[in-house]
This record gives sequence, structure tokens and C-alpha cells, in this order.
Amino acid sequence: MNVIWCYEQSKISWPELAELYRIAPLGQKLPADLELVFTNSRFKCFVFDGSRLIGVGRALADGADCSCICDISVHPDYQGIGLGKMIVQYLVNQSKDHSKIILYANPGKEGFYAKLGFKKMNTAMAIFQNEETAINKGIISEL
Repeated sequence: MNVIWCYEQSKISWPELAELYRIAPLGQKLPADLELVFTNSRFKCFVFDGSRLIGVGRALADGADCSCICDISVHPDYQGIGLGKMIVQYLVNQSKDHSKIILYANPGKEGFYAKLGFKKMNTAMAIFQNEETAINKGIISEL
């Protein structure tokens, strides 16, 4: 394995990234939307095995108060070898000067993130564009 870490997006294939999210499986994401959200993210990393995109993550951050880590994804062929952990650790390190680091995780992944130092929030709330889907997936619940 020839692992290459990249911290900028000028050579990213957005359709390839969309495919990575689909097979991870983290859902359908449009290439144009991915380009927009990564462009607007303060911190990002892309991990390659040679020329194959195998991992990714990003953090929205304001520079002082809040950094929100999201969209961590690892190719199924590379899961379980510590790559996801390294991506999260990189983003946490980049965010270290923020007062708080918040992480958005899919249901069932809480244990993974707890091992990396994240604690469950008691006050987090959200509004989702497709509320019914978010409820059905266990991402949000009614009060």
C-alpha cells in the first residue's frame, strides 16, 4: 500500500469522491455538492493508495470558537486498519485551537468516536431538510 495524504482539493475527482461515499456506505452525494462543501471547509484531508481515493474527512471551522468535523469516509477495502482514526486525529489536531470540536456521526459509530475522545452532547439539536429520512435512520428523534 502506497498511502499518500493530500490536504488540498485541486486534483480531486468529485465523481470519485461521490462514489466513495456511496460504497462506504454513507449515502448519495452529488459531485457538485461535494465540491462546494469541501471548498467551504477550513480543514480537509484526502487519502490515496497510489491514485485511488481511499479516505476523506473535513471540518467546518470559524478559527476560534467552533470546529465541526463531518463527512469522514473510508473505502470498504481499507476499513479496520486505522485510517479513519488517523483522518479524525488529523482534523482534531487542525482544530485544536478552537474552544469546542463537534463531530457529526452516523448512528452506530458513537463507540468509534468515543475511543478518540469525543463525548455525547446532551444539548445538540438539528433541523434536517428531509426530516422523515433522518428520523427513520435514527439520526434525530422527536422531543
